[in-house]
Amino acid sequence: MKEKDLSNLSHENEVNENLDAKDNVIDSHEKESVEKESPDAEIESEKNVLEVDQEEVVAEATIESPTDNLEEKPNVEAAPVAEVKEEETELQKEPDYSLMEKKELVDRLVLLLDNKSVKGIKDRLDAIKHNFYKKHNEEIAEAKKKFLDEGGKEEEFDFGKDELESKMKELLHDFRERRTVQNRNIEQEKDENLKIKYQIIEDIKDLVNRKEAFDKTFHEFRALQKRWHETGMVPQQALKNLWDNYHHHVENFYDYIKINKELRDLDLKKNMVIKVKLCEEAEGLLNEESVVKAFNTLQKYHEQWREIGPVPREQKEELWARFKEATTTINRKHQEFYEGLKSEQKVNLEKKSVLCDKAEVIANAEIKSHKEWNETSKNILDLQKEWRTIGFAPKKDNNRIYQRFRAACDLYFDRKREFYLKLKDKLGENLVKKTELCEVAESLQDSTDWKATTEKLITIQKQWKTIGPVPRKVSEELWVRFRAACDKFFNSKSEHFNHVDSDHVENLKLKEDLIKKISEFTLSEDDEGNMTKIRDFQKQWAQIGHVPFKKKDKIQDEYRRTLNAIYDKMDLDTEDKEVQKFQSKIDNLLTMSHSEDKIIVERNKIAGKIKQLESDIGLWENNIGFFSASKTSGSIVQEIEEKIEKGKQTLQLLQEKLKVIDGLV
Repeated sequence: MKEKDLSNLSHENEVNENLDAKDNVIDSHEKESVEKESPDAEIESEKNVLEVDQEEVVAEATIESPTDNLEEKPNVEAAPVAEVKEEETELQKEPDYSLMEKKELVDRLVLLLDNKSVKGIKDRLDAIKHNFYKKHNEEIAEAKKKFLDEGGKEEEFDFGKDELESKMKELLHDFRERRTVQNRNIEQEKDENLKIKYQIIEDIKDLVNRKEAFDKTFHEFRALQKRWHETGMVPQQALKNLWDNYHHHVENFYDYIKINKELRDLDLKKNMVIKVKLCEEAEGLLNEESVVKAFNTLQKYHEQWREIGPVPREQKEELWARFKEATTTINRKHQEFYEGLKSEQKVNLEKKSVLCDKAEVIANAEIKSHKEWNETSKNILDLQKEWRTIGFAPKKDNNRIYQRFRAACDLYFDRKREFYLKLKDKLGENLVKKTELCEVAESLQDSTDWKATTEKLITIQKQWKTIGPVPRKVSEELWVRFRAACDKFFNSKSEHFNHVDSDHVENLKLKEDLIKKISEFTLSEDDEGNMTKIRDFQKQWAQIGHVPFKKKDKIQDEYRRTLNAIYDKMDLDTEDKEVQKFQSKIDNLLTMSHSEDKIIVERNKIAGKIKQLESDIGLWENNIGFFSASKTSGSIVQEIEEKIEKGKQTLQLLQEKLKVIDGLV
């Protein structure tokens, strides 16, 4: 039988969930909570309740003679009835406590305690406390680090009083006090119920001695029975004696009161029908897959059996024997189940020991890079995931092996946290910068100044890429925020310009026609006239406008090749051709978006080449002085002189190109 079938043994999952990679800091408060609320204690407690119930049922089936006076089940709290669905409120929404600040966590706990009974909110309270002290400890660690970095001594560090922590402690104390009062009230209520039930027994005894009309006496008896069933739980130690007294005097009432025999027989037959139905229900539990569920349901059937009352004496023993047989079988299965569970727990201990070994190896490994931390984090998380699938170890070992595994995980994540604390200041700066970019993008998202806003958004998108990472917990949220603002603007822009698509297609056709016209142009002997015509072609090209984006680069390259082919045919010096081609290139840049930035880049590139070439020429000219003194270095000197001449020609061409750019108005 798998552990997931144990509805009463599900507590370990709650503790194991605290192994989440993000929440591996346990402060002194949390550790105290873990020690007080160990999953093994709850497991053993639940199991002991089941074992006690089983022993009592077996005792009923084997020791007591068949009777309707069944011993009542131990006074265990029933499962809470599902609350009536209320209107949707903020309280019903379960927030992600890991994303809340300390004040928000305190406010949330105040809200819970003001609007909820202390019963049923412990899981939420533990989650709030865990996340509060996680953040509190991080603040202390950060303050201590800052104090030490500024030259302070560790023994002199004092974090000071935290009002929020004081409030948290006050609320936790209030919760414990209220829970104690509630438990005390329950015990007082049980004592009051015991007094009420003993008084009901006295009232039933008194009915036997009355000399009143049968109808009135019988109705009073039924009213007392109804009141008995409606009265709540009583102390466990008084349970058996109470039921023995009750059944004794109920039997006396049926034996001594002058009741109409037909009415009595009808009542006994009705009880028999109900008990036969209970026998069938108990026998049906033999086919229930969950042994624990069958056992718990059987306890409810025993409670109902005790409540029903007598049946005809001739069927009494037979009916009890039938019910007892189903009870015995279910109890035996229940016992066998727990014996099998113990064997399974030993295997689980071995599996968990292996996981501890692996976790300890990873936790003590030397890890230096972000990539290695990512890889080992995945390995640790995989080990934690596998841990949750294994189930319980034996009681004496379960907490020990859990603490060993938790210690290895804590060591790993403490080391990882220390590694990344060095990056924390930088991440904080990046967060401020990216938040500012989000605000800028949001201020521009509704703009209709398409060109200027596009340039601004593209600029801040480039800035975004250069800033670097931010804290992981807000990274995705911040990116979604920034992307949403940019997308809103560009979507609006796209809708606005959808209608110009046809114009772009027409522009493409015009540019294709112009390229054809250039390719068919016949050069004349008048070079000046030829240059004027080429300039005219360039002017026409610049005036046509945008083409479809996907065709832009292709048509631009085709235009440049066609124009350069004309220059190649012209009877110009090589230098003049290169200058003219460069002039054509600059003219093309002027027609593009961000043309100023592109021309500046081009100028910087040429200026850099000029500076480097001037340096090289100076070095070569200096080297000639050394080689000219040697009679055997004539070929080397000639090679250097050729190199200098070629460099000067290239330098002159670069300077002419620089003049083209500097001559722009």
